[in-house]
Amino acid sequence: MATTTFPTRDDFAAMLNESLGGENETFEGKVVKGIVTGIENDMAVIDVGLKSEGRVALREFAAPGQKAELNVGDEVEVFVDRVENSAGEAMLSRDRARREAAWDKLEKEFEAGNRVEGVIFGRVKGGFTVDLGGAVAFLPGSQVDIRPVRDVQPLMDLPQPFQVLKMDRRRGNIVVSRRAILEETRAEQRSGLIQSLAEGQVIEGVVKNITDYGAFVDLGGIDGLLHVTDISYKRVNHPNEVLGIGDTVKVQIIRINRDTQRISLGMKQLEADPWEGAAAKYPIEGVFRGRVTNITEYGAFVELEPGIEGLVHVSEMSWTKKNVHPGKIVSTSQEVDVKVLEVDEEKRRVSLGLKQAQENPWAAFAEKHPVGSTVEGEVKNATEFGLFVGLEGDVDGMVHMSDIAWGVSGEEALQLHRKGEMVTAQVLDVDVEKERISLGMKQLEGGGSGSGGGAGAGAAGGVKKGETLTVTVRAVQDAGLEVQVGDDGATGFLKRTDLGRDRDEQRPERFQPGQKLDALVIGFDRSKKPNFSVKALQIAEEKQAVAQYGSSDSGASLGDILGAALKEKAEAATEKSDKAEKKTKKK
Repeated sequence: MATTTFPTRDDFAAMLNESLGGENETFEGKVVKGIVTGIENDMAVIDVGLKSEGRVALREFAAPGQKAELNVGDEVEVFVDRVENSAGEAMLSRDRARREAAWDKLEKEFEAGNRVEGVIFGRVKGGFTVDLGGAVAFLPGSQVDIRPVRDVQPLMDLPQPFQVLKMDRRRGNIVVSRRAILEETRAEQRSGLIQSLAEGQVIEGVVKNITDYGAFVDLGGIDGLLHVTDISYKRVNHPNEVLGIGDTVKVQIIRINRDTQRISLGMKQLEADPWEGAAAKYPIEGVFRGRVTNITEYGAFVELEPGIEGLVHVSEMSWTKKNVHPGKIVSTSQEVDVKVLEVDEEKRRVSLGLKQAQENPWAAFAEKHPVGSTVEGEVKNATEFGLFVGLEGDVDGMVHMSDIAWGVSGEEALQLHRKGEMVTAQVLDVDVEKERISLGMKQLEGGGSGSGGGAGAGAAGGVKKGETLTVTVRAVQDAGLEVQVGDDGATGFLKRTDLGRDRDEQRPERFQPGQKLDALVIGFDRSKKPNFSVKALQIAEEKQAVAQYGSSDSGASLGDILGAALKEKAEAATEKSDKAEKKTKKK
């Protein structure tokens, strides 16, 4: 009788593995083909030839944003994660299968540098997610388009090409770019378009962008720069004064750089050049009316017609206003009359004069006030060599210090007048070309100091300029003395500085009301009241004494000369007193 041998547990395991073909080793972690045997509750039951079937969610068979289309009997590829789970079913994944297949394909395309197709289906921090046929890639926000895109919604769920920038299968990281595709396509279009363009060609374009220096015009796939100076012959301060984004404009191609693919455009080149024949239209010495368009430190630009501007240099702006900013003479948009001084068509320059189109005030003064006539004006300024007097027509005349007064030195004469004082002078000379007027004040006195001048010359209230009078102190002030001629004569003022030549003498407090003193009439104030000076009288008496008692070879000192003069003056006064006393006794 034969002996029956029963298989052990290990034998059963070996036979099971043999019947399954060793699927634990050959199926797990791989993509296999299976048959859909049923669809239950949004799950697909799939048989891949294992001892048990697996279940896969239907959504894994659908593309992003679409519904799965799967039927019983369809053959599909799935990824075997595990042969058997705790429920005894095979763990399958369609997503993993698609991902593995997609990675294999993407690696080949990445190595070859080819484009891949994908769909933007979600938004994440810093960018978007892209489905590349099962593999999920990251699309940075900066790689969506050539320019920033505000609304990406029209680009989502739409199959489109991408360029793979980086891949790391171990970390499951893929970075793609849509911008690289657009730039490549654009470069191809630009290269083709730029070959079809030629310098001098007239073409239409659309204003795409406006900057301070010009506008960018889209010529149908390639941009050209329309510089602000090429927009119009007339002055354009900013391109937005003429152009707006979206405007269709006709331009001429000025230059093409095929290496850098840069195109320079112009609009004014399509207009008539206003500078042609400008010399004939604007002859030298011609006077024309224009509009001030711009003001600078060195002058003002005046538009004679659209496209032709001339410069009025600051030196040609005013006859009388010197060293002032042009903005204080004219204002922007002001219409002015100008005279053409020079025209250069080749350099497109016109030199204009503003003052030349106006009457020369120096010539007008010379015509109205010939040499020898008398004028009146206000002392505008006092310098070390004379006085500047403001005259009619906004011109100034100068009274040299030697022509201010008789009997005093030029330095002393300058001290007799102050800024703001009204004075009368005689016209000595007028030089229109050099813009100079020479005046004299002492010439109206009719002679030297003490002569009294001509009848009525420099006189007011019976008092004549240059006359020596005895005055009575009426009031003592810090600024000087208020004095009166005689008991009921003219009242005037004697300034502190005119009380004497020495500083000790220039103290008003050393005088008392009622005290009498001799003083020289040196001028009149605005109210025609006389101004007196003891200092001027002292200087005049000193000169007279030197002339009478001294000489260049006498050897006498100034003290001797003044002593002799004072002695004679005292003797004359004594003699006059004795005569008066005898006359009184006879009576």
